[in-house]
Order: sequence, then structure tokens, then C-alpha cells
Amino acid sequence: MKFTQMILFFGIVFAVYGLINYYIIRRLLSVVPEQYKGIALVVSLFVVLSYFVGRVLENYWISYLSDFLVWVGSFWIAIMFYSFLALLLVDLIRLINWAIPFLPEVLFKNPLKTKQYVALIISVFVIIMVGGGHITTRMIQIKKYNLHINKNAKHLKSLNIVMASDLHLGTINGSNFAYKVVDRINKLNPDIILFAGDIIDEDIEPVLKDNVGDALVRLKAKYGVYGITGNHEYIGGVNKAVEYLNNHNIKMIRDGYALIDDSFYVVGRDDRASSRFSDYKRKSLEEILSDVDKSLPVIMMDHQPFNLEEAQNNGVDLQLSGHTHNGQLWPLNYILKKIYELPWGYKMKGNTHYYVSCGVGGWGPPVRTGSAPEIVQIELNFTGD
Repeated sequence: MKFTQMILFFGIVFAVYGLINYYIIRRLLSVVPEQYKGIALVVSLFVVLSYFVGRVLENYWISYLSDFLVWVGSFWIAIMFYSFLALLLVDLIRLINWAIPFLPEVLFKNPLKTKQYVALIISVFVIIMVGGGHITTRMIQIKKYNLHINKNAKHLKSLNIVMASDLHLGTINGSNFAYKVVDRINKLNPDIILFAGDIIDEDIEPVLKDNVGDALVRLKAKYGVYGITGNHEYIGGVNKAVEYLNNHNIKMIRDGYALIDDSFYVVGRDDRASSRFSDYKRKSLEEILSDVDKSLPVIMMDHQPFNLEEAQNNGVDLQLSGHTHNGQLWPLNYILKKIYELPWGYKMKGNTHYYVSCGVGGWGPPVRTGSAPEIVQIELNFTGD
């Protein structure tokens, strides 16, 4: 990772994270009895710092302590998010009431008691959202599509593709999660398995400790398993991640392609974050496809679904992406609709099919309220003469 980019990236993250937590903790302390404020402050600082301390610690000493800190901190991110939204709503109501009074006077007779009732309501809301969202992470959905490409794939008439993205293998999504995903994929009897980036969640050390690769080598497909890099492979150190995945049954394609069974191509683009976190600048799609016979079907993986017209303009038949998580935490999914042309799901532009997966894993909190985790099965039919 470039040093200046790292400083800028984490500087912004820490600043925003710190300001949001200051806002929450200050409001929390206002409803805590005076004799317990010290304890509340210490506990608050512990949970606020635990994720970052745990992630740093696991680079030097992976243990139950580092795992515990990461888990606590991960849940706190979700708790923080929904607490922040709820408090913003409360402050908005207070602001409106200040301009146009509409709240009953009884609420202001005992301000501390009113604040405590509001805190209780917010706590119940946060528990429901975070608890329900954690249960959702265990409910992997299988999305099935039947698509047609008007090209001849020689002796192949159809191809059973199983695609997944954003596994984020690491401390939170460890070997148990990996075995579960592998089992669900193998039961779909895929001809080929494609992983569209963010296979590893930044640091490789937790993956090594938990022997997650033992699960990956159990993946079975007629034409093999292929993957691409995502931004998290770059954040954590792309070369180690790629080497590990290549050694554990996943053939990583980096700004290149593979001709499969002399019948179709699988193209893999390096993640667009490569230039931000390393000295590598990914190739243009036109350059990657310069030697590809486009009379055969072309399937491309590109982790971040920006500039969809590139695939259409370069004769790609199917693009598979991930990255968005569909926001992961509601209501972020509504914001993503303003950022991406296709934040989640299927779309066709011209002769090009697109699918953006919300992911089978997730980053940070083991909580999903925007959508359920998914594995995508695509029956690709070749209808050309």
C-alpha cells in the first residue's frame, strides 16, 4: 500500500469514526447517573477502540484476545451506525419542535427521565436491527438465472456457472463459514466456479491461522475455480493473498484471461483500487481483450461495478461483479442507487448481461440488514449457430 494513500485513507476513516463516536458517547453520558459516568466512559472507549486494536494485534499475535477484540469491535460498528441514525432522528425532531413547537409539554417537565425513555427506545431499536441482521448473515440465498448468449461455444450448449463475491475470509468469516459456502456451492454441481473479488478480508494471518484453505481446496467444478482481486486484497497485501489463493484451488486472473476448453473465455480484471494501494495500474479492458476471439462467449469478472458500458463496448457477453454488498446495512442500499448504475442484481445492456452480487460474506460487522447473503447460479445457454 502506498504510504501517502494509506495515511490519507485511514486518516479520513479515523476522523469520521471518532466524530461519530464522540457524538454518541456524549449523548450516552447525559443519561447515565453521575456515579456511573466513569465506568460508562471506560466501557465506551473500550468498545470504540477494540476493532482497530484487534486488527493491529492480529498482525503480531493472533490469539483469543485479538479475536475477541475484533468481534466486539465489529458488532460495535453496527451498533454505532444505528445508534447514530436514531440520535440524528431525535435531534431532527428536537430542531423541528424548536422552530414549530408540537411536542407535549409533559416531556419537558422531567428532562432526564425523558432522555432515559428515549435512550431505552433507541436501545430496543438497535438490538432488533443488529440482532436480526446477525441472524440474516446465516441465511445464505441461492439466486438462479437462466441467460442466453447468441454465440457458438463449439461443443458446449450450456454452462452451469456458480458465482460468489465478497467472502471476506478472515477473523469474522473463518473456516466454519468457508466450509458452509463450499458445501452450498458444490451442491449446485457447477461446471465452473467464479469468485468476483474480496475473497480475503485484508490481513492474511487469520486465514492462515484458521486453515481456511482446507475448505477452499474442496471446491469441485468441471472447469475449475477462478477468482479476481478486490480492493480488500490490495488493502491487506495483494501478493500474499493471490499466492495463497493460487495455492488453494483458486486460479487468480489478474488483467488477463483464460480460454476454457477451447469454447469460452473467462476474463479477470485487477481491482480498480490497485493504483491507490500499490504501484500497479490495471490495464484497460481493450488492452486485455486485444487477443481474445470474440466470436466465442466472453465472461468477465470486475470487482467494482463502475462504467458498465466498457463491457458492452468491448464485446463482453456477461460481466460479474460484487463490492457493493447492497449497502450491507439498511438504509445504505438507497444511497448506493445514487452511486452505481447497478448496485445489486441483474441488468442487460445491449447484448451484455450484468450481475452485481451483494456478496456471500460481509465486511466489518457480522450484520446484514440491506439484503441477505447470496450465491448466484447462472445457467448460460449458447444459442448461436
